[in-house]
Amino acid sequence: MNTHLQSLPSHNSLSLPRSMAVSSSVLFGFIFGALVVASAANFYQDFDLTWGDGRGKILNNGDLLTLSLDKPSGSGFQSKNEYLFGKIDMQLKLVPGNSAGTVTAYYLSSQGPTHDEIDFEFLGNLSGDPYTLHTNVFSQGKGDREQQFHLWFDPTADFHTYSILWNPQRIIFSVDGTPIREFKNAESVGVPYPKNQPMRIYSSLWNADDWATRGGLVKTDWSQAPFTASYRNFNAEASNNGAWLTEELDSTSQGRLKWCLGKEISPMPKFGLDFEPDYAEFNRTTYVEVVPDERKETMNE
Repeated sequence: MNTHLQSLPSHNSLSLPRSMAVSSSVLFGFIFGALVVASAANFYQDFDLTWGDGRGKILNNGDLLTLSLDKPSGSGFQSKNEYLFGKIDMQLKLVPGNSAGTVTAYYLSSQGPTHDEIDFEFLGNLSGDPYTLHTNVFSQGKGDREQQFHLWFDPTADFHTYSILWNPQRIIFSVDGTPIREFKNAESVGVPYPKNQPMRIYSSLWNADDWATRGGLVKTDWSQAPFTASYRNFNAEASNNGAWLTEELDSTSQGRLKWCLGKEISPMPKFGLDFEPDYAEFNRTTYVEVVPDERKETMNE
């Protein structure tokens, strides 16, 4: 699902092809030797509010960012820098209460018809029902690699850390340090892998009640507006000698990930499974129930 990307205003593109682009705003940690780390980041320094007519706000001297959605418009922001590989962390607190119909998107993306993209999307729900965490990977403009999860906590009660590790071998999605998905580089069997296009970090809060909650059956209750999501503690690492560059899942994490994928539920009917044969193992749409913390010890059984 790439609607959130299409809704954003475009930024000035680089004049060189993406595979060759060099810019002062591109963090080529893998290519260049300099260590580039953004730690305890300041939102004024690292991000631009790009749309929403004041509905996005940077607060607390740059330590906090909020996005809001009402019936006329949502809002969004993007990073000033671009990244070619790296480890990205952001703490989010999602829209509380009746958030049905809303989507909070947090993702990496390049631009253009053959863009690459690595997605977290949080699909709102009725009060008391769990959020759905939707993940996807686009490479060379091709997506349809959705996996969805229910979280083991209330993501609206407090901030939680959502991480993307992207190196030449794999992409790992993590929540509070627990890996929930691994997308491996499978170019050897014909699966394109994001590796040449630097990407910016984007986030947006927008209305998607035509599909987001129960396939569009539950609509946004605008009497609950404005809806607000909050962000803090952004961190980005990009260096050619960082541990993230060759990081992989250890045996414990592999066991937890295998357990999660073994709990696969039937795909949501919104998404099809008409894939090319070479993509069958890697290009899947799945729905996964993630277990609470206290049951994690059973994951390796």
